[in-house]
Amino acid sequence: MENDHLSLTFAALADPTRRAILARLAEGEASVSELSEPFEISQPAITKHLKVLERAGLISRGRQAQWRPCRLEVQPLREATGWMDQYRQFWEESLDRLEDYLIELQAKETRHGKRK
Repeated sequence: MENDHLSLTFAALADPTRRAILARLAEGEASVSELSEPFEISQPAITKHLKVLERAGLISRGRQAQWRPCRLEVQPLREATGWMDQYRQFWEESLDRLEDYLIELQAKETRHGKRK
């Protein structure tokens, strides 16, 4: 069910540490220790964040000998962006109509103000 995926994606994105991890992974694969470097939290805490991101499908973990790289998975982000774009389009159209209405009101005020 798409909404379940969206809920997992948005829940994962709600945390600034997880967003920072995704930003780092957008630059390329990284190990858990590399991902934990910029944060003042324990490696087990980073691992918990990674599990949330993995459960949401936002990252995957590989295995190359001793190294277990994490990598960004973009499909859940595409789905979330597609969902948000529907609402962005709605609000842009609504704001365009509001702008047209305000321009119309200002034009009426200008015409009525000149008659006095």
